[in-house]
Amino acid sequence: MQASNSNLISVVVPVYNEETGIDHLAQRLDAVGSIWPDRPLEFVFVNDGSADRTQAELERVFGARENCRIATHDRNRGVGAAFRTGFGQAKGMIICTIDADCSYGPENLRLLVEALEAEQADISVASPYHPLGKVDGVPGWRLFLSKGCSRFYQAIAPVKLYTYTSVFRAYRRPVIESVVFEENGFVSAAEVLIRAAEKGFKIVEVPMTLHARKIGQSKMKIARTIRQHLALMVRSVVSGKQAPVVSNSPKQAQI
Repeated sequence: MQASNSNLISVVVPVYNEETGIDHLAQRLDAVGSIWPDRPLEFVFVNDGSADRTQAELERVFGARENCRIATHDRNRGVGAAFRTGFGQAKGMIICTIDADCSYGPENLRLLVEALEAEQADISVASPYHPLGKVDGVPGWRLFLSKGCSRFYQAIAPVKLYTYTSVFRAYRRPVIESVVFEENGFVSAAEVLIRAAEKGFKIVEVPMTLHARKIGQSKMKIARTIRQHLALMVRSVVSGKQAPVVSNSPKQAQI
């Protein structure tokens, strides 16, 4: 792990075949800094083996920025592997993770960090399936998979949440330094929460709106992701570990 900065917030962004969306991503990330002037930010982009011009676009847009770094995988390894790479380069005491397609407004990172501090929590998670959360234009297949998996995890996981599949999160540094997760794909989002709960870290949810992707296409392989979720569920049941049930954050994001 990199040496940490006590006031710095790191934002890890996995990117895969997003050449057409890099300018849009830059605009949204610039807005984060403008509404959050009191905290220094760094951005760690992980190009996960893109086969298009994503690397060139990242270098064009972010390469010269002092607060941005670009890590590159030689092949596509999956979003979980990208997060591990990004965590290894992040310097902040708080590390946030976001989707490159901005399906959650990056401006809402501030709400995640505020929830960490207000609730004295270790992880805060964007939760569209919370009773105060919302979904806007998201394809039915994605909702079916995500909501279905979250309901199963709610029944078997050591922490009771409404949403387990969102990667729009904020972590305190001790979490990423001590929680080991093995999954490389999208199922890593649920695995991190389960492993963190097993270690006793406190997790809170922040009700938020999940928006449909505006540029490009989803990279999720549905059949593979379902198999991976089922395998993780079986392992979680077999392990039989329990952790305290946590409360949900009352905050709500309107952006």
